[in-house]
Amino acid sequence: MNDESMIIDQPEEPAADQRHRVARIVMTLAFLGFGLWIASGFLRAILWGGIIAIAIAPLYARAEARWPGGRRTWLPALVTLAIAVLVLAPLTLGVIQATHEAHQVADWLAKARHDGIPQPAWVARLPFGAQAVADWWQATLSTPDAAAGTLDKVNAVAMRHSRLFGVDVLRRTTSFAFALLTLFFLLRDRVTVAVQAITAGHRLFGASGERVAEQILRSVRGTINGLVLVGIGEGVVMGVAYLVAGVPHPLLLGALTGVAAAIPMGAAVVIIIAGLLTMAIGSTVAAIIVTAVGLVFVLIVDHTLRPALIGNTTRLPFLWVLVGILGGVESLGMLGLFVGPAVMAVLVMLWREFVARGPALPGARQPD
Repeated sequence: MNDESMIIDQPEEPAADQRHRVARIVMTLAFLGFGLWIASGFLRAILWGGIIAIAIAPLYARAEARWPGGRRTWLPALVTLAIAVLVLAPLTLGVIQATHEAHQVADWLAKARHDGIPQPAWVARLPFGAQAVADWWQATLSTPDAAAGTLDKVNAVAMRHSRLFGVDVLRRTTSFAFALLTLFFLLRDRVTVAVQAITAGHRLFGASGERVAEQILRSVRGTINGLVLVGIGEGVVMGVAYLVAGVPHPLLLGALTGVAAAIPMGAAVVIIIAGLLTMAIGSTVAAIIVTAVGLVFVLIVDHTLRPALIGNTTRLPFLWVLVGILGGVESLGMLGLFVGPAVMAVLVMLWREFVARGPALPGARQPD
């Protein structure tokens, strides 16, 4: 009787194991979804910390090899502090400059309310639309009443947006602080994190998991190199152009152009502002030339050199580099500059591997 019971009960063990496996998968997915929902407000900061860690990994490895005793404490803290200073120093200088200029702006606004804003001489030298601009200026800015009304409207809009701006600054400050915290722990435990990531990738996806990880690393580093190198180049070239054209504050505007070059069409906005400032001091021809030449230069570099530089590193076709950069920015903002090309690079790599596994069709050319 006992033997028969054992024979009857034996088939239930595989079924029980199957139920336990399904339950573990369901539980894991449920906790994963719940965890992502809880951490959703910090995912961007975590990704930013990871991107910075990937970007500086080669340099940090050299520093770690030179000072192995500091790998657990002061070395990751020092590098994290250096990244914070590198980001915050230009912002601090900008705030100091803006505060210095605020008193002059306040005096100018008070004078404009009392006397109006005279039409500048450059309006009459505009190559087209001079009369329309002159009429608009006369109706909205020339007289004290018109200037006061216009400035009141501008002030009301500025007040509405200033509250939103303050909330956004606080949110971004918190996110940046958490990104730095993430960077510190990734640098401190980078060997452990790398080993665990490779192990998890092998268990989940086999050999392709490691290839995907390598492609992501190459893509992120290639994108950062493309953004930094191209941004520095655009800033230097346009800084020289500003200096030759007599643009006010050429070094400051050149630095802003280099920083804004990381954003698609960001450098173009700075170039247009530089042109307007040059026109405001009476150099209309120089303003038109520096704006036109600068916009053409940025358009060519952003749509040829930058995608080519990123594509050569990631082995990504030109079209998909553009899709990754522009689509990533549209979907994720600045974070998309790095995530977008990485996602496109992984998808193209998986597609090539999938196509390479199949039998070659007669007369079909094999992919590179």
